[in-house]
Amino acid sequence: MLLGNDINEEPVQSNIALPTFSSSECLHMSPAVYVSNHQSFLDIYTLLSLGRSYKFISNRGIFPIIGWAMSMMGIIPLKRMDSRSQLECLKRCMDLVRNGASVFFFPEGTRSKDRKLGDFKKGAFSVAAKTWVSVIPITLIGTGRIMPAGMEGVVNSGSVKVIIHKPIEESDPEILCTESDPS
Repeated sequence: MLLGNDINEEPVQSNIALPTFSSSECLHMSPAVYVSNHQSFLDIYTLLSLGRSYKFISNRGIFPIIGWAMSMMGIIPLKRMDSRSQLECLKRCMDLVRNGASVFFFPEGTRSKDRKLGDFKKGAFSVAAKTWVSVIPITLIGTGRIMPAGMEGVVNSGSVKVIIHKPIEESDPEILCTESDPS
């Protein structure tokens, strides 16, 4: 992969491998709720390489940084620790799913600083249960080493593996949450 800071600058060779995928046949053509661990800003770029169309949920706090691009992608803003914003976000997600779109959650709610899986929040699983769609768990391996959380200016060499687990169909959000946790 070639990286460059300026169109007049010579590209710099990077030692970042393209993502490898496992079990991509588990991806749905119909609406679904996708969930994944979250280690890095690279996670969204990696997940976009799956070629699926979904709407991400994102902390409204980073919209001032890259908000124009996020708005164009249809990313759903969420204000953390604001129950009204959380309810609006979940309602919007349910409307999107009912209208044929898929939504993507990072159920830990934030990037992991130590690359360990955090506790899952229930929003994604509630949306799936209330709209009767599958949850498709995805595990990302390596993004946190390449670009660690809180060190977005650092890009280390490495590779990324994407594991797409079998869809989970269940009407109880608690069971969906438990079954989606790979640990």
